[in-house]
Amino acid sequence: MVRSGAVPTRLFRFENMVLLWYGVQKLSTKQFCTLKRVVDPVTGVVSYNGKSRAIWTTHPIEKPYLIYQIGSADPELAVQAAKTVMQDVSGFDLNCGCPKPFSTHAGMGAALLTNPDLLCSILTALRQAVPPELTVTAKIRLLPSQEDTLKLVERIVNTGISALTVHCRTRNMRERDRATIERLREIVDFVKAMGKDIAVIENGDCLGAEDANRVRQATGAHSVMIARAAESNPSCFSSTPLSDIHETLVPAYIRLSKYLDNNWSLTKFCLSQFKSPHTKPNGKAEERRVRESIVKSRSFEDVVDVAGGWTGEEDFREIVRAIEARDAKVHEELEQEEEATMADVLSRISSQRSDNAYITPPGTQNPHPPSSGAPLIADIQRTLPALISGQDPMTPTHTPSINPLPMPVL
Repeated sequence: MVRSGAVPTRLFRFENMVLLWYGVQKLSTKQFCTLKRVVDPVTGVVSYNGKSRAIWTTHPIEKPYLIYQIGSADPELAVQAAKTVMQDVSGFDLNCGCPKPFSTHAGMGAALLTNPDLLCSILTALRQAVPPELTVTAKIRLLPSQEDTLKLVERIVNTGISALTVHCRTRNMRERDRATIERLREIVDFVKAMGKDIAVIENGDCLGAEDANRVRQATGAHSVMIARAAESNPSCFSSTPLSDIHETLVPAYIRLSKYLDNNWSLTKFCLSQFKSPHTKPNGKAEERRVRESIVKSRSFEDVVDVAGGWTGEEDFREIVRAIEARDAKVHEELEQEEEATMADVLSRISSQRSDNAYITPPGTQNPHPPSSGAPLIADIQRTLPALISGQDPMTPTHTPSINPLPMPVL
């Protein structure tokens, strides 16, 4: 998701039920280590700047859901890059699946699949270097041989990762080739048999919520990663994705991008990727008009008629409210699940205990914590952005005093 994973795009996806976002960067780890971190005192946007522009940006509100994907062929440089951004993300994913020459020519991406010693040394170095509350994961592709794939999976899992994403295509396969998701079931069962408490995530030929349910049932995967479909429609994660996107998303996207000072060229690129079905009689003609206006534009001011005014701050607040409401729902569901689990446990204990008292068998050990040591998303303490709270505890950078905005009542 190079380029298309801009901050405004990520925020709209978080609003539409995405649980985790894997941020991809084309920049090498060596270059990334030289960037300067700057925080906008008004919007809270965190920028990692090169000599002339921001190379990567993020916002504190997305930190609990943001995984930074690293492309590296050097354990030391991978660790340096991770330490550079670790205050702004929740984990790191090693990209072992990108087949593009800009990755493979330097030994990164899919090239790591044929160099398992280097691959595992990078994961081990990351796991040892970053705090336990930050996850370390890996994303791979299938090897031509299922036996070789399982051998590689075993080595990767034993490095201490928290999750493994499997793109169900080989290195030489492309988007036009059907993903062989049927090969994932054996991988899921294999990891489970290893006794490792990690998630296996499917990637490939999944276009939305309905596909995700189908893939999970077919493979036993814990979750599903969606990439290209999310470029076309950031709401594809929802059970009711947006249609007529030139009316329902594009204006708000432009307003939010301007408010967050997103680069216009990058904004324009992301807008060019958006596509959706039409539900109105003149939908296709209206979409063409909007696209032509965007194509001809050279700045935000050239598309004010499409944006409908500059109310990006209100759009941002709306996204904050949606994320907060979603988190409240997640907390409620987790509490209900915990209550149901506890009731089941108490029922079993009650049926097994003696008439006198509950007795702990001699020699009983405390259960081991999850191997990742990372908290559930819902348990992460969110720090609100400076725009809302008037404070910026995410960074030692001094934030000028601003009047905090009233928090929405959910």
